[in-house]
Amino acid sequence: MSELPVILLVLHPHRVEALSTAKELIKTGEGRFNFVTSSSIEVAGARPLGDISKEEVAICIVLGGDGTMLRAAELVRGTSIPILGLNLGHVGFLAQLNRPTPVELLQSIEAMKFSTEDRLTLAYEVARGGEIIAKGFALNEVVVESAEPAMVELFVQVDDRPLSRWGCDGVLISTPTGSTAYAFSAGGPVVWPDVKALILLPLAAHALYSRPMVISPHSTIKIDVESERALLSADGLRRVGLEEGDRVSLTASHESVRLAHLDDSPFTDRLVAKFKLPVEGWRGK
Repeated sequence: MSELPVILLVLHPHRVEALSTAKELIKTGEGRFNFVTSSSIEVAGARPLGDISKEEVAICIVLGGDGTMLRAAELVRGTSIPILGLNLGHVGFLAQLNRPTPVELLQSIEAMKFSTEDRLTLAYEVARGGEIIAKGFALNEVVVESAEPAMVELFVQVDDRPLSRWGCDGVLISTPTGSTAYAFSAGGPVVWPDVKALILLPLAAHALYSRPMVISPHSTIKIDVESERALLSADGLRRVGLEEGDRVSLTASHESVRLAHLDDSPFTDRLVAKFKLPVEGWRGK
């Protein structure tokens, strides 16, 4: 590699627009940037990410929806590489509010005219018979759910104190970033991304009390599986089969994911735009 800044391109594998935008970025940035990609699809002008060290990457540009952003987070977690998303999906809370042209985007990156924010992530461990059999992370959420079309019995504890035993579809633990994703769809609260907290949300629980709960990021949540089988899903990407007697432990991770934005739009504006909230007639400036 030369001394040119390196841009990592992460593409949605099935969107034609992602590939065409990648090609346009590479053409626009020729002679000013080097491009690498993690895509299984060959992108002319971009080398495979495996050819270089991640320490050489200046920024990661994501071409896709929030699912592609989650895959990018998996690639760069543990580094200081900022992730900048160009939304080609539907809601797209993790991507740019306004989509720049390739020229505008590369000019901003060249001039370092973008802001970054570190997002809280979840760490999980699965213990079986006193041994850790799986561990990982999530940017959005971890769900412990039924592995078949039936309820699952889960016993939930917070900071080694019993909270509740639920017969339910599952229990979801979300970060503030994930509060506008699966957690929102399941009836959880919207949490501003700079709030340091975890959301605990029982899913379709057969119980008198099964409300969403907002928990300290310093707490440890433990979920004991009391059904024959269950499933852990992290960001919908990483899955672990669970058995009766397994214990899932969840904490706020020490490793964050860094997101980049070209604009300084506050989260309130993003919420209004994405959910098309009625603000007509607002008398502010």
